[in-house]
Amino acid sequence: MLTETFLAERYTLAAARIAEIGTETAVSEPYRTYFQKTAAFLTLLAETAEFVESGMITRASLEELRERNWRLYEDILPENYDKSYAEPVFAEKILGADYGKILSFLYVELRSLIGYAHEKRKDLMLIRMELYLQIYGAFALPAGSGEADDMPEYEELRQVIGSFVSDYAGDAAMEKIASLVDPGRDFATELIRNCDLSDIRYLYYYGEYVTEHEIAMAKHLTSLPEEVILLMADTFTEGYRKGFEFTGKDIGKKKSVNIRYCLGFERMIRQAVLNFATLGLEPVIYRAPASILEGRSVSRVGYYGAIPNKQYDYDHKDDQALVLDKPLMSGRLKALKAAYEKYREQAAVFGGPAVVEVFGERPVSPAYKEAAIHLSEKQQKLVTEYMSAAGELQNRYIPGEERSYTIIAFPTPEIGKDFRDIFNETIRINTLEYDLYRDMQQIMIDTLDRGEYVLVKGMGANRTDLKICLVSLTEPEKETKFENCVADVNIPVGEVFTSPRLKGTEGVLHISHVFLNELEYRELVLDVKDGMITSYGCANFDTEAENRKYIKDNLLFHHESLPMGEFAIGTNTTAYMVGKKYHISDRFPILIAEKTGPHFAFGDTCYSHAEDVKVYNPDGKRIAARDNEISLLRKTEPGKAYFNCHTDITIPYDELGELSVVSEHGEVITLIKEGRFVLAGLDELNKAFD
Repeated sequence: MLTETFLAERYTLAAARIAEIGTETAVSEPYRTYFQKTAAFLTLLAETAEFVESGMITRASLEELRERNWRLYEDILPENYDKSYAEPVFAEKILGADYGKILSFLYVELRSLIGYAHEKRKDLMLIRMELYLQIYGAFALPAGSGEADDMPEYEELRQVIGSFVSDYAGDAAMEKIASLVDPGRDFATELIRNCDLSDIRYLYYYGEYVTEHEIAMAKHLTSLPEEVILLMADTFTEGYRKGFEFTGKDIGKKKSVNIRYCLGFERMIRQAVLNFATLGLEPVIYRAPASILEGRSVSRVGYYGAIPNKQYDYDHKDDQALVLDKPLMSGRLKALKAAYEKYREQAAVFGGPAVVEVFGERPVSPAYKEAAIHLSEKQQKLVTEYMSAAGELQNRYIPGEERSYTIIAFPTPEIGKDFRDIFNETIRINTLEYDLYRDMQQIMIDTLDRGEYVLVKGMGANRTDLKICLVSLTEPEKETKFENCVADVNIPVGEVFTSPRLKGTEGVLHISHVFLNELEYRELVLDVKDGMITSYGCANFDTEAENRKYIKDNLLFHHESLPMGEFAIGTNTTAYMVGKKYHISDRFPILIAEKTGPHFAFGDTCYSHAEDVKVYNPDGKRIAARDNEISLLRKTEPGKAYFNCHTDITIPYDELGELSVVSEHGEVITLIKEGRFVLAGLDELNKAFD
């Protein structure tokens, strides 16, 4: 364990040594320019750390804070990215294929220091600064040299990075689990509780990228009446509480809740913190990962600011492939288990996440770049094995049958000139009448319970033609096949869902245009046989191979196939028409989009790791469809039961030709015809269309 004095001495020496690199000529070109530029960036970060630690950050003007924030992120912004060492093609062109990958990775890893500088974590800054100096030393030539033979071997550099990842895997796991379950990690919590939220300078205290959109959001929430803020926060926290109540879980056993949000929502989050306190829950709030040690990815999990460049995120999503192998994976799992053991007590009383999502960002379809680091097929299998094992570990220490969650979404000012109107409409969508939807959805469920399978067919250009088999009921008077989802964990109201029987579920799912996990898919087609994806394609790229790789990496998450874990019918026609009115349907998050038509989720079921918990609908009937043939493997082959992913894909009403249920006697009952509800008792749902 390093003493603070020794740590401070090492940090000072490292920072001073890095500051000298800018004037040195020990490294030959083109690598000299790379190290000079990255050394200047690290010197800026060291200066930023002092700016924060001295308290100057809270005394600086808005103009100075804005300028400092921009300097930290300018290099990876879209307008500058093609000349950044973070850009794989540029790095390869200037530094060569092998060195380009190594040095581009190193620069991206150094960018994680931005958050550490603002959190006053010089220990986490130091280990990356020392990695940088080690790589720099490998390139520094002996006096009078300059021969190519003196240049470091690619494998030597790769091993240096591999040792860095391996050596600090234990510390990183401790940080990860502590951030998840320990309320004492309160950097963001203190900002939320103590900052003057009417002074937007607070947004720059995080160290996240800040644009006019985060500022506009913060100002908008500041302008709202207190009763509106209370409505937003109450809907959010009450959904979390209901998630425990409706699944028969005891929230009284829990002491912490993980709150995730985007910068600008602090006024709502402050009230949510107060609300959770009345439930006996303390907040744990952590930053979305930016380091390979923490598990950075395209999707941000935690709190975050503006996304500087989604192409940058996509280019570096597989950077771990540089060093990933079986020993490293085993070491990470061992470290993760040790971390859970250390925080066993805190993990046992962790309630789960409460998430505020945003929508409205400009759609982006990232480009595939051969120069970027990519996972091999062997590494893809290692990743899926790791995710499965890590999921099992989490469920052992934070049992799924004891935790819950909630998610709510709001638009950001980036959605355009109608932001305020759309924001108000979203509040209305999030607070639609519970009883009205509960009763209409019960009519649907009573009809669906009579069926053996459901037929879903597209219309117009949509080629969907699916048969979804339903589980059988042994006690129809006490059991049901579909959950009546009103407004609890998934806000807003508006769906009935089930875990389909895989055998016999088959056909084609076709979506002309959709965004999933922040990525665009054009003409997405999934072929299904016995509930499993058998083939897939889209029209994003010029070749079939590129399209298949895109889907396998980002929709199948490197699995060879995924089961249909959920079939649902969205009923929130109000949300659907808001999307049509403001032309924002393609910007809705899955949370809202899934309520605007029938949808299909591939991966785990909605009851993943909690299948044995009895769940009841408001009418008192027990939901029988909590398993499928894959999840049942948890009893015999647990390593094959879960995929640790669940992606919803929605067919909008205007592409839906028919949704009918077929009974075991062959009776066909149509619920939706040409985008309109035709089942008796559902007329209210069609009013939004008019």
